[in-house]
Amino acid sequence: MNRLLSDTFQNKEKRFVPYIMAGDPAMDASIDIALTLQAAGVDALEWGVPFSDPLADGPVIQAAGQRSLQQGTTLMSAIAGVKKAREKGLTIPVILFTYINPVLAYGTDPVIAAMKAAEIDGLLIPDLPVEESDDIRLSCNRADISLISLVTLSSTLRMEKICRTGQGFLYFVSSLGVTGTRTQFAKEIAETVQTVKELSSVPVLIGFGVSKPEHVQYFQSIADGVIVGSALVRFIAERHQELTGAVKENALNEIKGFVLELIS
Repeated sequence: MNRLLSDTFQNKEKRFVPYIMAGDPAMDASIDIALTLQAAGVDALEWGVPFSDPLADGPVIQAAGQRSLQQGTTLMSAIAGVKKAREKGLTIPVILFTYINPVLAYGTDPVIAAMKAAEIDGLLIPDLPVEESDDIRLSCNRADISLISLVTLSSTLRMEKICRTGQGFLYFVSSLGVTGTRTQFAKEIAETVQTVKELSSVPVLIGFGVSKPEHVQYFQSIADGVIVGSALVRFIAERHQELTGAVKENALNEIKGFVLELIS
């Protein structure tokens, strides 16, 4: 069953979805972090796959991707990491965040089959235009996997089509450019989000630059939820040694506290 399509996710008033990079600092640590985030009460998890040319990623997530690549993480090993996390008790929806080149390199069908076996609920490919997504969307649909669409402030001419094809949820990009924490956001976000919500039949979540409790509160007041990436990835990076050492539980508790502060 696709957990993104469950009443629990679709009908919740506000959603909080964190992003982490699989394999940073190590796959076992990522699995521990995923389970910790679940215990903190997050509604779903974006599971990032490292890539050598991550066009949508800012410096924090790029660095995490490089560290993960140095650990030998691949698209298939990242998917296998989700399967292991499921076996250890991960029950929340998981969205795989990857780029199109690794999917094509392995082959769409083998990747989708591996995702289904790992009980991955959604797929997000930031460099896949909606106009070129039909084949992958069909493969995802056959496997009961939601292909998540991105919509931006500059998507005016394509917005209706993007919203119409939205599955699971729509990822509204809060600002132009790459991921990363920010102190200011465009004034027209609220108006554009309202337009997207009117066009969409699925929840609209805001990401890119969300890093503080006040950001979370504001965006949850105008959208259906938020996605936090760079701020959490940086927090994890600052605890690399602990996460792979004897004091792992302390670091995991700190990560849980960081997320609870954002949610509160």
